[in-house]
Amino acid sequence: MAAGRLLLSKTSAKKTLLSSNSYLFPKLPSLALFSTIGRKRTHFQFAPTAHRPPSAKKVPFTATAHGFTWQDPYRWMSDINDPDFVSYINQENAYAEAFMRDTEEMQKILYSEMVSRMPSKITTPPERWGPWLYYQFIPEGKEYPVLCRKPAVEKKGWVNTLFNSFRGGFGRDQVLLDWNEIAKKHGYVHVGTCRVSPDHCFLAYTLDTTGNEQFHLQIKDLRNNSIFPQHRVEGVVSLAWAQDGCTLFYTLCDQHQRPYRVLCTKLGSHSGDDAIILTENDSRFCVDITSTKDGKFVTVNSNSRTSSEEGTYCFSSLVMQVYVINATNPQGGLQRFCKRVSGVQYFLEHHSGNFYVLTNAPTSKDENFSGNGYYLARCRDEDAESANLKNIIMPGEDICLEDMDIFHEHLVLFLNKTGSPLICSINMPIDFDCEKEMKIDDLDPWYFPLPSNMCTITPGSNHDFMNTVYRAVLSSPVTPDLLVDYDMSRKIFTIVQQEDVRNISTSDVEYCPPSYDQEINKHLDFSYEKETDVQHNEGRGWKDFSEKYTCEEKEVVSHDGVKIPLTVMFSQSAYQKGLSPGLLHGYGAYGEVLDKSWCPDRLSLLDRGWMFAFADVRGGAGVDPSWHRSGRGLNKLNSIYDFVSCGEYLITEGFIHKNRLSALGISAGCLLVGAAVNMRPELFRAAILKVPFLDVLNTLLDPTLPLTTLDYEEFGNPETESYFKYIRKYSPYDNIPLGDCCPSMLVSASFNDSRVGVWEAAKWVAKIRDTACSRCSSSVILQTNINGGHFREGGRFAHCWETAYDYAFLMKVMAATGKRT
Repeated sequence: MAAGRLLLSKTSAKKTLLSSNSYLFPKLPSLALFSTIGRKRTHFQFAPTAHRPPSAKKVPFTATAHGFTWQDPYRWMSDINDPDFVSYINQENAYAEAFMRDTEEMQKILYSEMVSRMPSKITTPPERWGPWLYYQFIPEGKEYPVLCRKPAVEKKGWVNTLFNSFRGGFGRDQVLLDWNEIAKKHGYVHVGTCRVSPDHCFLAYTLDTTGNEQFHLQIKDLRNNSIFPQHRVEGVVSLAWAQDGCTLFYTLCDQHQRPYRVLCTKLGSHSGDDAIILTENDSRFCVDITSTKDGKFVTVNSNSRTSSEEGTYCFSSLVMQVYVINATNPQGGLQRFCKRVSGVQYFLEHHSGNFYVLTNAPTSKDENFSGNGYYLARCRDEDAESANLKNIIMPGEDICLEDMDIFHEHLVLFLNKTGSPLICSINMPIDFDCEKEMKIDDLDPWYFPLPSNMCTITPGSNHDFMNTVYRAVLSSPVTPDLLVDYDMSRKIFTIVQQEDVRNISTSDVEYCPPSYDQEINKHLDFSYEKETDVQHNEGRGWKDFSEKYTCEEKEVVSHDGVKIPLTVMFSQSAYQKGLSPGLLHGYGAYGEVLDKSWCPDRLSLLDRGWMFAFADVRGGAGVDPSWHRSGRGLNKLNSIYDFVSCGEYLITEGFIHKNRLSALGISAGCLLVGAAVNMRPELFRAAILKVPFLDVLNTLLDPTLPLTTLDYEEFGNPETESYFKYIRKYSPYDNIPLGDCCPSMLVSASFNDSRVGVWEAAKWVAKIRDTACSRCSSSVILQTNINGGHFREGGRFAHCWETAYDYAFLMKVMAATGKRT
């Protein structure tokens, strides 16, 4: 659930829901926060279907905790093998199909629009790593990518080789991994982790073919395209190669999907002979492994919390213990770098005999360091221990140091200045006085030019330690993804590629020129550049849709006076202020960034007059880590109040019609949306809840469920009475208003979801049907994917169908007629 509820980890160069009668149970925590007595309601009329909403059976079940007692008649649904549960899911699917039947033509139209915007074939520019050029492409008509490579022949320099290869065809391409072939064989494919060996002879990867995220390890010999049959290990998460290219470290999960053990295997040996390197017996902690960029060390992290969007475990823990393994001597054992200290984190890289460490450990030297964010420290290999760290770089006033990447000649730092992302490079090695702490600007940094319009930055793979070019993907709500190479030696940038978007009127597209002049200044932020730096943009310009779609940042005052960032987006031609419908998206958990990058599917709503809004509520990512802390644990209600405040703002400020606000939540974001809907049901006309975490209290009270104990760091352990009372105040399943009206809701789940049990969505819908107004709850539908997992099923075309279904639902319920009662 820390790994379970999460759907975007920040950049990683750190490689990288029981209602109760208060008369019977007077001691239960008050539900007054969610009272809706006396509020006006709107009933919306839908065309009748031939089906009546399913009614789930009730099985008496009495739950107790901390002297409190309550009933949960849908507890039986947690046994997903119960034939009655399978039957109920099928009935709900049939009802959803009947409810949506009159939208089938609209779904087809939306799907066609989305597909028409995609190029038939998608190819990434090759990226040099050692003697090879690696790239991916999605073949015409296919769902999934193919990973390929070709030799990089040195003639006029590798840059020319790279671009000539990209433009002129790939010749002797070698297919390393074809997702389409795996999906064709198994019906489902999810590749978790891919690692090429240092000698480029082997590919180790983890594969899930069922959707339950029980990844098995496969190792492919790239010299003859054969798979090592003796290395099929189940429950593998992270991978790291030793420098010899034939020793592989991997982490293994226990029965609760907790990565708890590090093992080492030699190619050609049987998996039963794999050596155990470390076992983490404390169920509160997970282990993760990664290689330093130069390949000389493997770091082993034991963490209190994990976070992952893409099936891999990227650690951003609150308690951490770190070990190092010499990758040149993989049998040499572990060396502990630091002990566990609550709230202290260490992320290690290596360069020329030194460990460079990103940490937030307390420092006595710099009284200005608040502990929010990180600073950079260093120690020699022979002194590899946290006690020996010498501070190098403090972030400076109003700047938060968030992440790093390292190359032979350059250090790359990811920064945040008052909410705006920055990246800079610093020449390596760093000459410094051990007794003097330095600020970033003392080291003559080159700040990478970035589009200024709410840019999001995603690092490229950047595997090659010797490279002087840093690759990143830049995006904004109105700018299709830009792949940019930053030459850190020459201090120039090159736009390598931009996402190809078809069938958008070019009359409203602004093309930005390739040269550095006054025009480009409208789109690049040079406010951190020194006058002596000469900037050039080699190659072509890029297209921007800001003349067609407006994107603005607002500030919303929440219940306690804190200002919440809100991003709004709409079509300048289709949007009607005060009349248009709106969709408000939020997440607010695990300190994760709410994805606001370019999404062409979104245009199908915007072109029909919708406003799309993103609420960066507390609990997610902010200017510094305090934004996360103020929305987790005993502060979680802040997230919900923030989201409600953002919805109210959109209406009271006249951005959208007062009866046309909808909400979107995904995974842990459904806790936010579900609780907000309970708190203010009259505020929302509709909601979409995807793979929803809703039965929060019951789930956290059951430590036998996968990943539950890992979520205690984020939400608290309800075995502690104070957390139990607090969680019960907002847990969506526990706070559905009795007899009240509810918004129309599309709840989607996956039967094989191992992160959020399918029963959470089923119990929520069943209780809505039993508890809420029957007229309104008939427009609540549950759609369950029988075959997929947490990440659903299918590739790019299947995603378009799913999004078309979601948008068609919103259009249907927003078009319904209603009268105020």
